[in-house]
Amino acid sequence: MGSAASTEAVQKEVAAKNVEEIAAALKELPADQLSKIKEAVTAGAAATPCPGPVDCSKVKVVAKDYKGLMEQPKEPKFKGALCQIFVRSQPYGGSDKSNNGHRYDSVPFANGMITSGMSCQLIHYTHEEHDAFFDMCKAFNFIIVRCNPGQIKADGGDQQKFDDSMRTLRKAGIQIWPSPDVMEKMGAKDALCKVATMNIGLEDTLAYYSTEEFVTGFKKTMAFQPRVIKQNRGSSGEGIWIIKLKDGNYCKEYGERSCEDGEKLSLMEANDNHEEEHTVAEFIEFCVSGRSDKSGEWTSKGVGKYLEGGKAAGGQLVDQRFCPRIVEGELRYNLIVDSLIGIIHKKPKEGGISAVGGTGSTYTYYGPEEKLFESLTTNFLKKDLPHVMPALDLAEEPVPLWWTTDFINSSPEGTKPEDEKWIVGEFNCSCVGISRCLAAYCKDDTPSASFDDISEEDKAEAKKYGDLMGEKALAILSK
Repeated sequence: MGSAASTEAVQKEVAAKNVEEIAAALKELPADQLSKIKEAVTAGAAATPCPGPVDCSKVKVVAKDYKGLMEQPKEPKFKGALCQIFVRSQPYGGSDKSNNGHRYDSVPFANGMITSGMSCQLIHYTHEEHDAFFDMCKAFNFIIVRCNPGQIKADGGDQQKFDDSMRTLRKAGIQIWPSPDVMEKMGAKDALCKVATMNIGLEDTLAYYSTEEFVTGFKKTMAFQPRVIKQNRGSSGEGIWIIKLKDGNYCKEYGERSCEDGEKLSLMEANDNHEEEHTVAEFIEFCVSGRSDKSGEWTSKGVGKYLEGGKAAGGQLVDQRFCPRIVEGELRYNLIVDSLIGIIHKKPKEGGISAVGGTGSTYTYYGPEEKLFESLTTNFLKKDLPHVMPALDLAEEPVPLWWTTDFINSSPEGTKPEDEKWIVGEFNCSCVGISRCLAAYCKDDTPSASFDDISEEDKAEAKKYGDLMGEKALAILSK
């Protein structure tokens, strides 16, 4: 026993002496060499798999490092995680990744939680380890989901299985931002029907879930005035059609007549502003059955079949009045829970209607206090926002952590700014990016992009967003 104690004492003495010698040697090194050693030590610490209070060792670590991530609190107020997906079949792991495997904007999200006194570990879902992954997730109080729609399937996984497991965690009291139900109901185009009677809605907004509903409803609305028909599943404007009667023979009162199958339609698709001409019957056939002998020749990149699978599978079409002032552009409100952080005015290229990225549109940025849109901001945030989640059958869910709302001016030209009526074009909460961090995502001309490529100014702005998210998240969890 005495021998063992003696040996331990000698080992401690040798270790202490070694530390003293190393410290003395380091003092003698030139500053540039000392800096390199510090960088190497920091990189080694950053490579620790999924640092934080929850043990993640039972699932595969995908990330190469955790550059930019703050140190996790030793006694967090709440334990959280940010869930990502690395698409192994795609270059760089998907079009939203930095060179270390994280989403390009994950760090500001996580650091915002940490700044508020919570932990937030950066984790990756792999479908092969589904059960182990969700077993690990039970140890968290909240999970921020940052998996772009379609990425889980692209990586070979099952989106429905993933969503159902997230629903199970939510039922167990773990906060999911956004939960699958929030993503589904806010992202669905028929959300516009559910807010139709609010200040931000149009009462003549209809939803179709079956061929019969669509044929009857569309022929009646189309005979009355120009329409916008929106599919539920598309993205970036694909399957959103602005439609006018070629002959302009609209009836004076809604329901006075219905269109005939052979009437000609002038159509423009919002994804690229291309124009087509089809009969009413051909348009209906394309929407229901896709390209066929009855649908005529289409130049659209889409395949139609918008009602395929029925309501349960997301098959639906929304029919909304066309607002001519869309040519002036639309407003995107960027929000963190119930706080507006910025407004983007997206103006289409001359002659176009859609301001989707890549169509030559012009973007102008405004602060949240912009006087031009004061009336809309007040009406939306104070009057309508408290009622949005209940209207969407989401009364038990908080407003999303990071989301956007697009607005279109539905007022006649000449209306005073304070009297203008802006209506919702769509809500988006599935995986809204932080544009200030775009320099950190890899693409062919920047294959090694990382957190370090974000300018200091943009990092500071992204930090403000993250810190506000952390503040709001903590308040919601504390309730």
